[in-house]
Amino acid sequence: MDLWERARAFAGEAAKRSQELSAEAAKRSSALVSETAKKSKEIFSETATKSREIAAEATKQADLLAGQIKRLSTDLPVPSIPAIPPIPTAVAPEPDAAELERYGITEDLREFVKGMTISTFRDFPLQDEPEMSDVPTVSNVRQDLNEWQARHATLVLSAVKEISKFRYELCPRYMKERKFWRVYFLLVNNYTSLYENKYFEELKVKAEEEKMDAKKEVTETSQATTAEHKDMKVQSKTSTSTNPEHDLDVFLLGDLGSDDEGPDGDDDGLDDDFDKIDGTSGLESDDDDDKEKAAGKAVSAKE
Repeated sequence: MDLWERARAFAGEAAKRSQELSAEAAKRSSALVSETAKKSKEIFSETATKSREIAAEATKQADLLAGQIKRLSTDLPVPSIPAIPPIPTAVAPEPDAAELERYGITEDLREFVKGMTISTFRDFPLQDEPEMSDVPTVSNVRQDLNEWQARHATLVLSAVKEISKFRYELCPRYMKERKFWRVYFLLVNNYTSLYENKYFEELKVKAEEEKMDAKKEVTETSQATTAEHKDMKVQSKTSTSTNPEHDLDVFLLGDLGSDDEGPDGDDDGLDDDFDKIDGTSGLESDDDDDKEKAAGKAVSAKE
């Protein structure tokens, strides 16, 4: 019994001591929290004060720097930068109505194309042909088309947006370029055949005219050359006949030639004539000398 009482007393003492320790711990904890809060508040207040001071100093320095930059900008001359003109973009010229008409792009064709769909090309009963890799493609148009068809295709891609859209969606995913244009020209044949035939007829007539003009030019050149040669011959004959010195030379040379062709006996007679002339002139010179000597003697006698 005493043991039980002692145990109860010990337990009550322990509980009481535990409560005292808990109260003491709570008190100390509260004091510690209060002190920590107070310190934190002081630290926060001091930090805020320092931040405000730093911000004020930074603002002051920024204002000073801005003032210096403003003074420098007013002192230094600012070079004027010329305005750069906009770069013109290359825009392809729009084809005129006459060219569109010549290549069969008419309102009837436009209306017919508006009724087409992608299925019109994709489901067209045309067997694929082997692709010719050596055929070049220029301006989105294959060059295995004839001259008229190639120009028509180029114009229709820019003038009829439906065809451009169909080609973009179909080639080369669903069909080759060659097949696309074959199907197109088969579909629009009733609207383009008249213009295509007219185009090639005009080219044929133009080729014939150029051929005739070339022949005519060759003929005129040949005639002009012949007439020029005739004029040169006439001028040569005229200049020869109107030159008196030439006529005299011909006359003299002709006479001499006739004498040379004569017999040798005539030369002896001509030599005798020249000898007579020389002999006569010699006698006359001797008589003149005798007369001069006689006159000299008469003068001496008188003296």
